Amino acid sequence: MKDKLENLDVSKYINKDKLKFYFKKLYPLCRSITGKGFFDSLKILDQIEKINFLKVKTGTKVLDWVVPNEWNITDGYLVYKNKKIIDFKEHTLHIMNYSAPINRTLNYKDLIKHLFSLPNIPNAIPYVHSYYNKNWGFALTHNQFKKLDKKGKFKAVIKSTLKPGYLYYSDNVIKGKSKKEILFYTYLCHPQLANHELAGPLLWTYLYKILKKTGPHKYTYRFVCAPENIGAATFLHFNKKKVKNIVAGYIINCVGNGDIVTYKKSRDGNTLADKAALNVINSLKQKKKIVDYFPDGSDERQFCSPGFNLPIGLVMRKMFYEFKEYHNSLDNPNFINFDTIIESLKIYLQIILTLENNFYPLGRVQYGTPQLSKLKNFTLYPKMMNFQAKPRSQKNFLVLQILNLADGKKSLLDICNEKNYKLIDFLDVFKQLIKFKLIKKK
Repeated sequence: MKDKLENLDVSKYINKDKLKFYFKKLYPLCRSITGKGFFDSLKILDQIEKINFLKVKTGTKVLDWVVPNEWNITDGYLVYKNKKIIDFKEHTLHIMNYSAPINRTLNYKDLIKHLFSLPNIPNAIPYVHSYYNKNWGFALTHNQFKKLDKKGKFKAVIKSTLKPGYLYYSDNVIKGKSKKEILFYTYLCHPQLANHELAGPLLWTYLYKILKKTGPHKYTYRFVCAPENIGAATFLHFNKKKVKNIVAGYIINCVGNGDIVTYKKSRDGNTLADKAALNVINSLKQKKKIVDYFPDGSDERQFCSPGFNLPIGLVMRKMFYEFKEYHNSLDNPNFINFDTIIESLKIYLQIILTLENNFYPLGRVQYGTPQLSKLKNFTLYPKMMNFQAKPRSQKNFLVLQILNLADGKKSLLDICNEKNYKLIDFLDVFKQLIKFKLIKKK
């Protein structure tokens, strides 16, 4: 028998030790939008919960994009006076992602055109990539850069390949009572970054595991893990008809660091996804930040493009761009917080529970008000009034609000957001109103 989402014991499915174990397997891999690193990373997620593997040939046109040649790398280094001063095997960020192969001796003037550092964060290696324009390069700390001999000779070696192959991604469906879908999307293509890269896919996989083993669910749930941007374009290209069933969705990233909870709205800003997320987030004790949609950041650019305009938001902790560790080597195992990932997972589960319990209530009595005092065993309204001694409870007020607004035009979520109630805190109220036939699901 499957577990119920309501009052779920999350520790049955996930704990810090499990997260750390899989994080340690994933972190060293050199991932990119194609290639062995991405495929091997998917296989590690598959060890947590079985997922499927789909592939698309490089050179395939997807929306306005073309899947680039598959990139793989085995080594890369910069040699000065017979000593490796930059080494891919010490940190995968040292090589520009998607670098073409190179084996040349260069002077400083020619070399610096292919060197990248962060003067404002001198101890960090930047994440640099060139997916769609052929190039090569080395990333290093600015402290390393300043020590280079301007009169020296350097040997640059990058052992990589760029050739026809495949883009891999995973698309998994948990069927519910309705064909209407909730989408959870994440990406897995950044090399050796902790919070920004691995927190999202780890949470995504455990969320998938939990929903597979609970139910039955009202909605159908779709879980997609793909390379950022080109992966979203690929998924959308091949699923133009299917995505019309998506009534809400979320992109999962940056969920492993920060005492704040950030929500970036969908393009329309008032979709079911937005309403459910805000109903949960606004009730949290943590600091919170609500951000209007803007066409940059992550895969929301593809999902919320004008032609699709899907109801997709992002529930994050500290948002991308807003921490100095973003896209550099300081986003390391010391930066990620596994308690925060679990806490973020619980927020997502609350949002799912909110969506599952939302409906459009229609009151039995539309003219006047129902006489609640005559209902035997109805506990949500007092039989005797003594307001000076015992004022109305929060539940009493909610009952009156729902009965007054239950015209079939507003959902429970609309009512709860309007009146500042957290929907899932009052499931017992809604069940009793239905039981006593005061409202019905329209």
